[in-house]
Amino acid sequence: MKYYSYLLLVCLGIISCKESKTDKNVASTEKLTSYVNTFTGTDGPGNTYPGAVVPFGMVQLSPDNGLPGWDRIAGYFYPDSTIAGFSHTHLSGTGAGDMYDLLVMPLNSKFTESLTPEGRYRPYSKFSHDREKASPGYYSVDLLSSGIKAELTTTSRVGFHQYTFPEDEKSQIILDLGYSLNWDAPVDTQITIEDDQTISGYRKSKGWASDQRVYFVMKFSKPFDKALLFENSEEKNTTIINGKFTRIVAHYKTQEQDKIQVKVALSSASIAGARKNLKAELPHWNFEQTVQDTEHTWETYLSKIKIKGTKAQKELFYTNLYHVFLTPSLHSDVDGNYKGADGVVHKAEGYNKYDTFSLWDTFRATHPLYTILAPKETGDMIKSFLSHYDETGLLPVWSLAGNETNMMIGYHAVPVIVDAYFKGIPLDAKKALEACVASATEKGRQIDTYMKLGYVPTSEEGESWSVSKTLEYAYNDWCIAQLAGALGENDIQQTFSKRANNWKNLYDSKSTFFRPKSEAGVFESSFSAKAYTREFCESNAWQYFWFVPQDMDGLINTLGKQQFTTKLDSMFTYYPTAEDKLPIFSTGMIGQYAHGNEPSHHVSYLYNNVGQPWKTQEMVRRIINTQYSTKPDGYCGNEDCGQMSAWLVFSSVGMYPINPADGVYSLTSPFVEEATIQLENGKQFVITTENQSEENCYVQAITLNGKAYNKFTITHEQILEGGTLHFVLGRTPNKNL
Repeated sequence: MKYYSYLLLVCLGIISCKESKTDKNVASTEKLTSYVNTFTGTDGPGNTYPGAVVPFGMVQLSPDNGLPGWDRIAGYFYPDSTIAGFSHTHLSGTGAGDMYDLLVMPLNSKFTESLTPEGRYRPYSKFSHDREKASPGYYSVDLLSSGIKAELTTTSRVGFHQYTFPEDEKSQIILDLGYSLNWDAPVDTQITIEDDQTISGYRKSKGWASDQRVYFVMKFSKPFDKALLFENSEEKNTTIINGKFTRIVAHYKTQEQDKIQVKVALSSASIAGARKNLKAELPHWNFEQTVQDTEHTWETYLSKIKIKGTKAQKELFYTNLYHVFLTPSLHSDVDGNYKGADGVVHKAEGYNKYDTFSLWDTFRATHPLYTILAPKETGDMIKSFLSHYDETGLLPVWSLAGNETNMMIGYHAVPVIVDAYFKGIPLDAKKALEACVASATEKGRQIDTYMKLGYVPTSEEGESWSVSKTLEYAYNDWCIAQLAGALGENDIQQTFSKRANNWKNLYDSKSTFFRPKSEAGVFESSFSAKAYTREFCESNAWQYFWFVPQDMDGLINTLGKQQFTTKLDSMFTYYPTAEDKLPIFSTGMIGQYAHGNEPSHHVSYLYNNVGQPWKTQEMVRRIINTQYSTKPDGYCGNEDCGQMSAWLVFSSVGMYPINPADGVYSLTSPFVEEATIQLENGKQFVITTENQSEENCYVQAITLNGKAYNKFTITHEQILEGGTLHFVLGRTPNKNL
């Protein structure tokens, strides 16, 4: 009843589907960066950071509150009021507390010394959001404890600091390599004073990334009066790790409004690599010019889709598009060198090496969106996958800073590769198939048992995630079969086509759910579809029931169309009770649908597959209106390296890839009035609407290039041809369309 009551309110216009007024007087040269709120996701479960970064940049220069905990896993939590410094690497929207490399903090005599709960010295400053600003590529804050203003910007590989000091004879700039937070901890550090304006060194740490290496060269705009290195653990503000220096304090006597700038170049390969990066990317000391250059880069990326709509819609759209482009992260130096997943320095020849691949999340919509908006970068990402294969014998699962973390399940580099291949993005297809097969036949992660039984059996120990693994492996197998078929590898195609049907092996016709099964082939006796158990990865049986994107027609036929539709309705109306214990990742709940986690993301589009597209239009619009905002808590779950944002970007323009590797997008009512996608081939694909208003949420008719279009799908090839997709909208559903 809750679902249909909501629909009635939508139809009557009591609940808004969309703001009605469009900005008519916006100049064609509007700054799209002005619509981005980089603080979105820094409160609630979003786990984003607000600092300076360029698209896909190696450096993520952002403030750290200096406090541990889940809420601060990206280093910064909006409700906090302290800043411990500005570190150069951060993860965007994940559940992993790693990075935080090279913490820089300006101080003076006004500063009150602080101790961490562990008894280690760490300076903190109070700050206020009223005196804090951020935009794409720029961040500034007044450090209230010292009267120092901090400003940050970046190039791809260099962080650029500008500190404005008050008059003080004891001003300082500290670089702390011993700083650790959440999962991260240094294991080896080194600092060398090269001259009175230059220091260099490295920080090697262990966290989620077990062998993280950050080499650096740090340049000061003014010679420091003196610089003290600390390695004596008995002194209050020092730390010792393996006998190496972990902190340096550069001392200055400053006059009122003195500006001291600091450039910090990074490399995963060597100090020499960091030096080359600094020389190539930031040879000057013009901070304002760097801010402008970085903003221009962001304008270029954000302009890949230009929309018409209300100011609020533009803020929501471009804030999410901004987050899409934060990861993956550049990993290679200007000369191509990078630290490989085998611990050896390699060279990326003719491409940029990327890392930070949250593939369990991003294969669903983020990478398909890149094939439209960033095909060149997508090609480099595939080459990055294949270099990972060269170094480890497998494709990446969740790779970070030249490490394989093996977090999450599936071999989801496979659909990203296959999707790119069929969309015409250049890649070494033969090698790619070889790598896909290797990842699908390894002995680890229960893949060997899966190959033997046709499913992953339940386990009494730990989180087996058996049902989720079976379904995701089967989907990945379908992808391999498609690539093998295209390359004429018939034996491989047949093998993996058979494996693609393994989803059927866990289907229970009695409960009409996928259920865990023992190695002996017996369904687990105790079963509750809404329970969160060790057999489902961050989900329950309701949420994983719909994950058969390679054979949705087969799943529909297994239940029957009517029962499938009824079950889909129930997905959005069967709410958890007060007694149900929801885990931390089950957020954004609409019935059993959890928009805050990725397995649910395609489900609202499945009404298109059963001939009820108006329900997709209703539900997608409802999700946009209730699960997203530009407030600090504007994400209902972890933003997850662009996936939460990619869903919003796709859905705002009226499409989404149910199967992320078949080159087909499912259509719905656009949220914005108009969207122009600038394609890399020079063409434009324009999406327009007619009668767009709060009440007119339903598609009445569709035309493609002026001709009637009677499908709720469109292919990638059609988009690349350019043209105009036009939606006529109305107040009530057109059930004949």
